[in-house]
Amino acid sequence: MKEKIISVSVIILLLMVSFNASAKVSSFVDKSGNRVIIEKPFKRIVSLYGAHTENLFSLGLNRGIIGVSKNEAYPPQVMTKPVFSYHDDAEKFMAAHPDLVLIRPMIARGYRNLVLKLQKAGITVVSLQPRTVKEMYSYWRELGMLTGKETEAEKMIAKFRNGVLKIDSLVKSIPLSNRKRVYFEAIHSKMKTFSPSSIAIFVLESAGGINIADDAKAVRGTNIAAYGKERILSHANEIDIYLAQRGAMNRASVKRIMEEGGFGAIKAVRDGKIYIIDETIVSRPTLRLLDGIYETGRILYPGRF
Repeated sequence: MKEKIISVSVIILLLMVSFNASAKVSSFVDKSGNRVIIEKPFKRIVSLYGAHTENLFSLGLNRGIIGVSKNEAYPPQVMTKPVFSYHDDAEKFMAAHPDLVLIRPMIARGYRNLVLKLQKAGITVVSLQPRTVKEMYSYWRELGMLTGKETEAEKMIAKFRNGVLKIDSLVKSIPLSNRKRVYFEAIHSKMKTFSPSSIAIFVLESAGGINIADDAKAVRGTNIAAYGKERILSHANEIDIYLAQRGAMNRASVKRIMEEGGFGAIKAVRDGKIYIIDETIVSRPTLRLLDGIYETGRILYPGRF
C-alpha cells in the first residue's frame, strides 16, 4: 500500500513538472523600451487611456477592468468603473490592488515618479500606443498576450481587415478623377495635420480621400505633423473638403475654420465643405475606426456610402 502511495505521488510530481515546463511564458518590448514578461494573464487592470479601455472591452474583459481614466464614455459600461489619473498619488492605485496598469508613452515620460513607485510596489506598468495600422495589429496582440485573450485579439484583427476589404470594394468603384482632395486638420491652433503613415490618414484614404498634405513630416515620432498656414494656403484651390477632428486636442468648429485669416481662399471653405469628425473614431486604435471610415466616406461621397 505504501509503495502505491509513493508511486501516485511520483506521478503527480512528474505531471506538475511537465505542466510547469510547458507553461507558456510570453514577452514583448513596450513603447518605453521595457521587456514585459507574461507568466500568467493579468486579472486586475487599471487603464489610463480610452483606447486601451475600449480594446479591453472588445476582448471581453469587463470584469478585469478595475479602473479607467477620466472622461471616458465608451463603451457605456466604463461609466460604472472607478476613475484614476496619472495626477493621482501612487497610493490610490496601490489601494485598488491592480496587477497591471496600462499607460501611454506621454505618461511614461511625464510622470516617471508615479511609474517607478507603482513598479516598486510590484505592479506591472506597460506603455503602449500604436502609430500606424500595422502597429495597431501588434498592439491588439500585445493586449491579448497580457490578458490571456490571444484568440480574441486575432478575431479583432480579422474583423477589422474584413471590414476594410468591404469598404475597399466600394471605394474602387469611384474613378480616381472623381476622388475628393482633403486637408485633414489635427490641431487648428497650431496648424497641424496628420503624418502620412498615421491611423487618421489610413482612415481618410480607406474612405477614398486624397490627402493634400502627403508631404507632412511627423513631429517627434508622433502621428501629428506640423504644416503651417502658408503651406495649407498653397493648396487653397485644390482642397475639395476641409476635414477636422474634434476632441481633447482640437476644439474644432466650422465657424472657427471659416473665420481663420486667409482661409477664405480655400476652395472647401468657399464652397461650404467644412466637416467636423469625432477624434475617437478616426485617431484611436480601436475597432471603431471602421465607423470612422464609413463616416468619412459619407462626408466625401454621400451618394455612395
